[in-house]
Amino acid sequence: MSKISEIKLKVSENKVVVYSKTYCPFCKKAKSALGETGLKDYVLFELDTMDDGDAYQDALKEITGARSVPRVFIGGKFVGGGDDVKSLHSRGELKKMLVECGAL
Repeated sequence: MSKISEIKLKVSENKVVVYSKTYCPFCKKAKSALGETGLKDYVLFELDTMDDGDAYQDALKEITGARSVPRVFIGGKFVGGGDDVKSLHSRGELKKMLVECGAL
């Protein structure tokens, strides 16, 4: 299975999927915003700890238009990176999205 197919499958099977790197400040911002909504359980891929993390980043670029992390998917849709998720949270939209997709 190609990485693109793998990512699309994970996103379709799970309510919230985050592609991240352990040391990335924008990733920490996104994970923090998700945590602040009360979300405890989501699928997290730390690409810097995976042997094929670069291949995932290449596939994420094909799917989302950018290789940067984090890449956050909620309810099967790509919602953006760290600043995008933080902004959604600040506007009260992140929690609403999580409730709508059944993650909260």
